[in-house]
Amino acid sequence: MEKLTQREEEIMRALWQLNKGFVKEIIELLPAPKPHYNTTSTLVRILEEKGFVDHNTFGKSHQYFPLISEEEYKAKFMKGFVNKYFKNSYKEMVTFFAKEENLSKKDLEEILKMIEKGSNE
Repeated sequence: MEKLTQREEEIMRALWQLNKGFVKEIIELLPAPKPHYNTTSTLVRILEEKGFVDHNTFGKSHQYFPLISEEEYKAKFMKGFVNKYFKNSYKEMVTFFAKEENLSKKDLEEILKMIEKGSNE
């Protein structure tokens, strides 16, 4: 799965929030400066070509909906991110962020609890 551009991700976040929507509804949820209708419409069609979005036709209008959930996108994106920047090692990634972001002992303990809870399910 390819990485989306910033604007494409913004559109996907809007669609995830809407579940389905017309271009005007998508634009309402985008951050300022709001893109033009035609620009947004073009980006939505690009997302459709990439397999992220599909549509239902209502006369001359299209109502778009996501074909991939936000969780699926995050999981695939993070897997590629970890592979590319951390040699496929989540341990290296956590170590990097612990150092760079100065994670507190409490933060690290919370992360460990989440990991332990996840492995017990």
